[in-house]
Amino acid sequence: MKIEARFCKRGVLAQISHLDIVRLFQRAVRRADLPVVLSQGYSPHYRIGFGNALKLGVESEGEKAVFKIEGWISPEQFKSRLNERLPEGVRILDAKRDFDKR
Repeated sequence: MKIEARFCKRGVLAQISHLDIVRLFQRAVRRADLPVVLSQGYSPHYRIGFGNALKLGVESEGEKAVFKIEGWISPEQFKSRLNERLPEGVRILDAKRDFDKR
């Protein structure tokens, strides 16, 4: 199962880089104990896909991330658990199931 989330990046956190946003979400997923799939191999990482990177310092209300989930969790529960662990300035605005077209 995949969950597609739309998130915002505002305020002071608009000054952090795309790579820092990726790390921020990885830590928030781990702290929220969400069942996001880990990659296989020597250095496993969470299976999270992000859209194109924003320029540094640009605020946004419509960034997208896709999380590959092991098992099942409702998009509402996913959103609330992740928002509890995200810092002020980054929020999940909405989440929905992403159906593969393959």
